[in-house]
Amino acid sequence: MAAPALMAEFRKVHQFNVFSVHTPTQYAIADYLADASHYENLGRFFQQKRDFLLAGLHNSRFRVYVPQGTYFIVLDYSAISSAPENEFVRELVIKYRLATILLAAFYHDGFSQQCVRVCFAKQQKTLQQAIELLCAV
Repeated sequence: MAAPALMAEFRKVHQFNVFSVHTPTQYAIADYLADASHYENLGRFFQQKRDFLLAGLHNSRFRVYVPQGTYFIVLDYSAISSAPENEFVRELVIKYRLATILLAAFYHDGFSQQCVRVCFAKQQKTLQQAIELLCAV
């Protein structure tokens, strides 16, 4: 089977797989959601993490985009490097041991905007380490 046809089959499986949850998990989630105390403070919880990361990156060389409804911060590195995202991300991993997500991965043509995503749904210690590493770039 040719690669494009094979990828089409993977897309079909993915399309149905990510939106399917077996019944026991659905019941477990319903039980969890029945108690509002489990999730009422999630917005505040994640906003504190977001704000901690934003404050820590204030003096970095990155241009930081403030998110409104996600647990990722987008960092523009164009003032630091002219490298395409795939090269910049690789450099961050090799040189700083820091994993980020390139935005180009979300474009069919690999369009590079010189931006990376950083997840702030992490433990405080991990966020502090990320701040230190990103400020060293």
